[in-house]
Amino acid sequence: MSARWRLAVSYAGLVVLAGAVLLGIVWAFLLRYVPNGPITGGGGFVPNRSDLVEAFAPRAAIAFAVLVAIGLVGGWFLAGRMLAPLARITSVTRATAGGSLDRRAPLDGPDDEFRELAVAFNQMLDRVESHVAEQRRFAANASHELRTPLATTRTLIDLARTDPAADIPQTLERLRITNTRAIELTEALLMLSRVEQAIDLSEPVDLSLAAEEAEEQLVALAESRGVRLVVAGEFAAVRGSAALIGQLATNLVHNAIVHNLPSGGIVRVVTSRAGDRSLLVVENTGSRVPAEVLPTLVEPFRRAAGRIRTDEHAGVGLGLAIVERIVSVHGGALVLTPLPAGGLRAEASFCAV
Repeated sequence: MSARWRLAVSYAGLVVLAGAVLLGIVWAFLLRYVPNGPITGGGGFVPNRSDLVEAFAPRAAIAFAVLVAIGLVGGWFLAGRMLAPLARITSVTRATAGGSLDRRAPLDGPDDEFRELAVAFNQMLDRVESHVAEQRRFAANASHELRTPLATTRTLIDLARTDPAADIPQTLERLRITNTRAIELTEALLMLSRVEQAIDLSEPVDLSLAAEEAEEQLVALAESRGVRLVVAGEFAAVRGSAALIGQLATNLVHNAIVHNLPSGGIVRVVTSRAGDRSLLVVENTGSRVPAEVLPTLVEPFRRAAGRIRTDEHAGVGLGLAIVERIVSVHGGALVLTPLPAGGLRAEASFCAV
């Protein structure tokens, strides 16, 4: 039985129940006080209880039948009107299941529970459509980025095989660098895909400890590039995943080191508490970053002009994208600000615990 029929039967049942209660009241407060035997006096016919029941019962049965019919018919139409918004949402759901992500549930009608359902459903579709579009764009960019090192590798191998005068040591070094970048890209893609998976975000994490661990991992890289790495700050706890927060700090510091052009600059890492927020701030010297390109830096495979490197630390364009995704799943905020003298300031803020 459909929901509409169940509602119609329920309406009819309520009508019949109300009629039965009314008849019960009539019996309890009226008929039971009428004598059942012969009633004399008054010079005429005086009906007793049996006479009244005999006259009333057939008409009560007809009234009950009419009530059932009215309840079913009226309930059917009322249920149809009540469920009409749900039917429209169902139609949009079927269209969405068929791939039409641009359909939305109509928001006309009163401000009731069905409207709330339609609003929530449309919000869900907005997120799904945005996520699907992002995944398609990400897949296209990833395939493009992976095609480049693979094509380069094939070209170098073909050159080494066909050119007798090829410099084999130089070719092998170029193959090593290309392979390293391909591995870094694959690892970054895997990390980006795992960020939003089901993870435990309930453990307390100290941002200052994550910054110190990032310093230990990257101090050798900083020294090799002549960059001075300065880490300072106070205890700043957040609630989240220690692994992801550590990856966030590492990515921010690594990004600040490799984009410190020219070499010999400074990278400052500071953790602090500001009211109910815990902050991780990474600043680096280097070339100036135009303010208009800041929103694109957190997009996958996007690099600002003047910050593109061609050495083995060129990166894959996913460092800040991973940082932004980690900050997002922790309910935080990432703010990128170009420094007046050149370089970038990256501030990741979270709810403090």
